[in-house]
Amino acid sequence: MYDKNLLSALVFTCSSLLFPTVVNSAAMPDHLSSADSTRWLGEVTVTAIKQKTDLSLQPLAATVINREQTETWSVSSLKGVSEIAPNFFMPDYGSRMTSSIYVRGIGSRMDNSAVGLTVDNVPFLNKNAYDFLLVDIDRIEVLRGPQSTLYGRNTMGGQINIYTVKPMDYQGDRVAATIGNGPTGNLSVAHYQKFNPNLAMSFSGNFMFTDGFYKNHYNAKKVGAEKGAGLRWTTQWQISPTLTADNTAAFNYSQQGGYAYEYVGSGRIEYNDTCFYRRNVVSDALTVKWNQANFSLSSITSFQYITDNMTLDQDFLPLNYFTLTQAIHESSVTQDVVVRGKTGDYSWLGGLFGFYKHTSMRAPVVLGDDGISYLITDRINMNDRIPVRLEFADPTIPLLSNFKMPTYGLALYHQSSYQLDKVNFTLGLRLDYEKTRLDYTSVCNTDVAIYMKSGRPPGPLVQKNISINESGRLSDHYLEFVPKFTMSYDLPMNSGSSLYASVGKGYKSGGFNNQMFSEILQSKMEAEVKALMPGVNVDNEPLDIDEIISYRPERSWNYEIGAHIGCADGRVMTDIALYYIDLTDQQLTTFPDGSTTGRITTNAGKSRSFGGEFQVHYNPSQRWAFNASYGYTNAKFRHYIDGPDDFSGKYVPYAPNHTLFLSGAFSHKIGRDWKMTYDLNLRGAGRIYWTEANDVSQPFYALLGASVRADRGWVELEAWAENLTDTRFNTFYFESISNRFLQRGKPRQVGVTVRLNFNASN
Repeated sequence: MYDKNLLSALVFTCSSLLFPTVVNSAAMPDHLSSADSTRWLGEVTVTAIKQKTDLSLQPLAATVINREQTETWSVSSLKGVSEIAPNFFMPDYGSRMTSSIYVRGIGSRMDNSAVGLTVDNVPFLNKNAYDFLLVDIDRIEVLRGPQSTLYGRNTMGGQINIYTVKPMDYQGDRVAATIGNGPTGNLSVAHYQKFNPNLAMSFSGNFMFTDGFYKNHYNAKKVGAEKGAGLRWTTQWQISPTLTADNTAAFNYSQQGGYAYEYVGSGRIEYNDTCFYRRNVVSDALTVKWNQANFSLSSITSFQYITDNMTLDQDFLPLNYFTLTQAIHESSVTQDVVVRGKTGDYSWLGGLFGFYKHTSMRAPVVLGDDGISYLITDRINMNDRIPVRLEFADPTIPLLSNFKMPTYGLALYHQSSYQLDKVNFTLGLRLDYEKTRLDYTSVCNTDVAIYMKSGRPPGPLVQKNISINESGRLSDHYLEFVPKFTMSYDLPMNSGSSLYASVGKGYKSGGFNNQMFSEILQSKMEAEVKALMPGVNVDNEPLDIDEIISYRPERSWNYEIGAHIGCADGRVMTDIALYYIDLTDQQLTTFPDGSTTGRITTNAGKSRSFGGEFQVHYNPSQRWAFNASYGYTNAKFRHYIDGPDDFSGKYVPYAPNHTLFLSGAFSHKIGRDWKMTYDLNLRGAGRIYWTEANDVSQPFYALLGASVRADRGWVELEAWAENLTDTRFNTFYFESISNRFLQRGKPRQVGVTVRLNFNASN
């Protein structure tokens, strides 16, 4: 019987992978009331293949946000989760490509993320795809601390698990529409249908737009405009009582125009060149589960294709310094096989994970006439000691780079747990291997002429074509052993309370600084130009590829104690955690000395982070619900010397010292049919240091939000507001060509939302 069922599953696997998308698996039954508590999950977490049941009973720090809370707190993307989970910060700046996440002082602005993401158990390998519109969301889980044993590479800061509504659990139709100032709006439509007891499908689509909130004073147009759309098709098949298969195919499109980067010198957003970001994501994911009495076998297969293009006026001034384009085509395939079982007090989990990712990137940088003058010619022509002057034949100089970056990895992992009366011991082990390669071609071609500043002859002394072609191959590989040990003690309380302690290793893989190739070309071009000029010394050597392109993996050890405490018959649920993290080779994004067009990921020696966090959920009655979370992080460099600068003892930039979230909700009936719910919430973060020198920072700020919802079962009407007090704050700061820029946070937003829910069981 099993051979026949497995053959059917294989046929379903092959056919489903012909369709594009994002994710899969099962989810909790959704009646829009979800759970009243962020802690209570009951049986719904059987959708989590690598986790046990209720997260509140597990020896880790976690936050669960259910569907109703995502709607109440306006969580439309992962950036909306920021501050709700303590010590979790995802600033809203740049574009959807910008998915910088900081947890407990650990984070990354470029390349690999320090926090992993799965949607219905399927991993996202590229953080460029992290920021998407959240629709059909059942719940969001934020796990803090290293999760490398089960989830592997680039989860040293934590793990985000998103689960979507599934047609086996909910049947009917949903429509939601939102309009707000800006203007901003979105529309989503979904249909869930069970054709028979063994087959169900859902189809959903969404569209969003915004006109932005700030203006580019150069052309009097708004910046930050965006439009996007998404489609999803999910199929669930109960092949037999013990064998299931879920497949989800999806497409996501996003196009954004401009960046709200304000020049500190003038206090204005004012730049002349085109800026935009465009992204398409096509993916498919299949999960097959075989459940037996004492064990289960799961296979998770996914394919994802991303194409995106980021084009920037990199100087962000009304001048022609330089523009940057980064366009990628990336295909990735993952396969995860998970086996788990239980015998008496002993439970275990084992798995084999493999992936292959191939990225092609086109990354031209074009120097404009102002950039050529400022960066090259003015340094020579304005020097009275140099008797000659330099001219370029063309007003622009393209610095062209193309890359191919194949990466593959294989991991074997295991976790064992043993329950000894009220004490549970868990040991996790993972052996992870990864190989990455960079094939590069960088080209620069331009004509130069050298003239005497005075006297004859009037014509050029030298005319020459400068042609530079750098091509080659770099490769690296990493073998990492990742252990984790936890111990928990069940407290003698009725609400599932426990104490726990854990120690675990986390790591983030290394890579290559492909954004530095424009800088390499520029330095080589300058060296060749200076070599042609009489009386001019080549006072600096061209940048060396081997020295600045590679960066090493980042590693950490996390030591943590915590507690999950429930009291008052479960009406008060409290989570507390204290942690200490020791990091080596921390990866930081910097502009190296003399750099004008390139950014570099560098390893910053040693750093440490310690702090604490708590979250409380209180339901004094069915009418009232209170949530509070607070996180404190003290992250500093222990040893970091960058050239002449010693940043030892300074705070790690971009990670806030404090995060805060408060929410209070009251609901009551009006007549027999209507239910009114009022919510007031506050979220805050800071202080945030923007530089390694800690000389620029954003103080702590708090944003007030509110909503009023009228619910009549199948229809919901909601009025909402964010940043009610119109608080002014900054979400990002950077420097380019010795100029300082920042991005302001979004101003006050108000709007209304209408939701229609036609449950087939009604």
